[in-house]
Amino acid sequence: MTPNVFLLALFGIVVGIGAAFTGLGGGFLVVPLLLFLGYPAQKAVGTSFVTILVVAMSALFAHNKLANVDLKVGLLLGLGGIIGAQIGARLVEHVSTAQFRKLFAVVLVGLAALLFFKK
Repeated sequence: MTPNVFLLALFGIVVGIGAAFTGLGGGFLVVPLLLFLGYPAQKAVGTSFVTILVVAMSALFAHNKLANVDLKVGLLLGLGGIIGAQIGARLVEHVSTAQFRKLFAVVLVGLAALLFFKK
C-alpha cells in the first residue's frame, strides 16, 4: 500500500500545527495514521520520529523567535530523553502491533483524562 504523497503532505501540515500548538511532537497523530495505513508498530514508531525531528526543529525555531524556549530545561530533559529513547526503542521490539495499539490507546486516553480533570 503506497500512501498518496499529497495526502501525506497535507496530514503533515496538520501534524505541524498540532505539534507546534501542543508541544506533543506529533507522534500522537503520526503513529495512529501509520498504524491505520498498515505499518507494524515498530516501523510506525520509528518512522514517526523522522516526522517529529523535522517538525520539532521547525517548531523550535518558531517558538525561539517568540522567546518561548527555556534552553537549559529543554537540554536537561533531552539528555534524560536520550537514555529513555534507547530503552524505549528496545522495549517496543518485544510488543506485537496488536498489543501496541491497545497500550498506545490507553496512554492517550490516560493523558487526556489527566489533562481534562486536572484543576
